[in-house]
Amino acid sequence: MTEILPVGLTATSVVPASSANLGPGFDSLGLALSLYDEIVLETTESGLIVEVEGEGAGQVPLDATHLVVRAVEAGLRATGFRAPGLIVRCRNDIPHSRGLGSSAAAVVGGLAAVNGLVAQTGSTPMTQDRLIQLASEFEGHPDNAAAAVLGGAVVSWTEADAGARRYAAAPLRLHPGIHLFPAIPEQRSSTAETRVLLPEQVHHTDASFNVSRAALLVVALTDRPDLLMAATEDVLHQPQRGPAMPDSAEYLRLLRRCGVAAVLSGAGPAVLGLSTEPALPQAAHEYGAAHGFTVEKMSVGRGASWTSGVPVNS
Repeated sequence: MTEILPVGLTATSVVPASSANLGPGFDSLGLALSLYDEIVLETTESGLIVEVEGEGAGQVPLDATHLVVRAVEAGLRATGFRAPGLIVRCRNDIPHSRGLGSSAAAVVGGLAAVNGLVAQTGSTPMTQDRLIQLASEFEGHPDNAAAAVLGGAVVSWTEADAGARRYAAAPLRLHPGIHLFPAIPEQRSSTAETRVLLPEQVHHTDASFNVSRAALLVVALTDRPDLLMAATEDVLHQPQRGPAMPDSAEYLRLLRRCGVAAVLSGAGPAVLGLSTEPALPQAAHEYGAAHGFTVEKMSVGRGASWTSGVPVNS
């Protein structure tokens, strides 16, 4: 039975950007970054108003097809509620179509904000496991969604459960000696566009190589950052995507020549450098400036959070 939410409830969620794959961990390893979107929901008597500030303003739809709205509706269905009307305010800092998990952040943020609404009715909010499941159903894979929900570094996986897909994840403790350097280009791309570049079948030798590197990467991220260079090697997706984003591919190669364990962030075109040094070499900054990359140091991101009511700084 569906319950109608009272008019006048407000809730806010804050959700991080994320970087998926991290080289060899295709569709399984992810890492939250300290760059955040904020979503504010308000229940009204009727209708739908969508407002967007920052990234995506003037570009994304302002109706029921907006990804945050779709996620909110999915969260309400999952919790047994319906809103008579909604105002959805999105304040976006995560760049779109760069490989930084903006779509996962939109979905997780919408679902988390629903928690802030239903908690005010005395009902039990969705658990982190439930948020990962619902968000991953939107994404089709759990790496970005799990990182956005849990924060930090994560290992995620997919299981077949009675003919349906079950998505799950476990957190990793990122070694404090690892410094993160996202390099965000002006160029845009999309996962759908670059996935078609990947072969449907891979050679056993390549599969074995990536399995070994993904296993090593868990060790490097948590215990042995000195192994990051070897652990971030990949043969299954980065070389195939490189021709579609030549500046990113060259930046990745340059960083690795300079001793920085660089990877494509998700499907690109952003590049993520993982280093045991607190700063990037000068050559990295020079290349970034010359080719339209914004390069800045970030820390590991916090997981999605929600509160009932509008935040103090709104």
